[in-house]
Amino acid sequence: MTPQSGFMVLAPVIPVRETELRHLLDSMNDGPGRVNPNNALIPFAQFEKLHFARLLILDDNSLEDRAIYSLPSDFPLEFAFLGDIDGEEETFLKELAQRAPEGLRRLFSCCRDFDPGCDLLAWMKRHRSPAIASFVNCRGRTVQLIREEAQLRETLDRYLAEKAATLAQMSPREVHAKLSEFVAAEKSAGRLTLSGESPTPIAWWIGNALHMICLPLLVLLASPLLLLALPFYLVRLRYLEKTDVEICPKVDLAYSEMLAVAEDHFVTNQYTALGSRKPGLVRLLTMIGALSVVNYAARHITRPGHLGRIRTIHFARWVFLDGKERMVFFSNYDGSVESYMDDFINKTGFGLNAAFGSAIGYPRTRWFLFDGCADERKFKNFNRRHTIPTQVWYKATAYLGLTAVDLERNTRIRQGLEKSSMTDEQAREWVALL
Repeated sequence: MTPQSGFMVLAPVIPVRETELRHLLDSMNDGPGRVNPNNALIPFAQFEKLHFARLLILDDNSLEDRAIYSLPSDFPLEFAFLGDIDGEEETFLKELAQRAPEGLRRLFSCCRDFDPGCDLLAWMKRHRSPAIASFVNCRGRTVQLIREEAQLRETLDRYLAEKAATLAQMSPREVHAKLSEFVAAEKSAGRLTLSGESPTPIAWWIGNALHMICLPLLVLLASPLLLLALPFYLVRLRYLEKTDVEICPKVDLAYSEMLAVAEDHFVTNQYTALGSRKPGLVRLLTMIGALSVVNYAARHITRPGHLGRIRTIHFARWVFLDGKERMVFFSNYDGSVESYMDDFINKTGFGLNAAFGSAIGYPRTRWFLFDGCADERKFKNFNRRHTIPTQVWYKATAYLGLTAVDLERNTRIRQGLEKSSMTDEQAREWVALL
């Protein structure tokens, strides 16, 4: 299995170069929300292991809310370049530096402490910004695999259309045998490629196993102290929930319309939200704890393709900024932004409250998990105010027209063809996928 990972390069923007940077980012697009995959700065289409990428200026639209808590709001604009990839982060950054050095230097020259003559790879590594939590829809599903399985599905669709009358007379097991024979012939003729699975890197396997074991072990070892502190924590948290100022202004219509210009162009879309954390140790520990649980569950507990009960997300990550004063959330998902928010409210509201309940402006929660996003109007106002525009967003051509559910179905079709035999029930279920 080839595991997926992510990268994020983050650097403050030189104020007098902001306009130049925005123009450079605009030049990478064919139109609002529509990147040119072969643009002159970063020709994304040349990177065969890149699933999604985005470049954007993290311009916080809600900094004024920090004044409620007398918190400073003089954060610099920051430029972020991030993506989701097959394999290791460092390997991909090296490929980036080799394939698009001039474009990257033009972009990063708009950032502080970038020397035009510096080692580009070393600079990007120094400015990496790791996620506290991340989600991968299906580990091991590479860009190459997505492309091959989509081609397999298209080949089968054509064959089924041509042989519909003949196949209609067969039992499901006979259909499976016939299609397996057809696919084998297509592969032998070189018209179809289905690559085998790569071996899982031993370092990743060990790291993942240690992560699975160590976090519960640490919680177990610390449980006496945690149990002692729990009553004090809950009392303080509940007091804060009752007394924190609730900031729920209406969304500026012009800002919302500006966001809409670059949204909902495709079956899969991007989402970026940025906001500040409420002050205090309790809120910090709450957010860290909640996101650590999200990260652990996404890696070791939830079924592939599921974030809670949500099945529309391809990749997501949560990243702290400015010494954990602020946090940014990125995701790539299927459907419209409205349906995406409805999914979160209806299917994993308690998780939404846990992860974002400590954010300034979030609807008031009760006992950490309850209320909050249940007030749909307030939550959607909060969400829209904290959504920021993504200047450049790329998704691999292998994804075009395919949802996360489509990708899962294509994988199940391939896996069914790899079986030498099936029971009647298994064959019926497999044929129903076609």
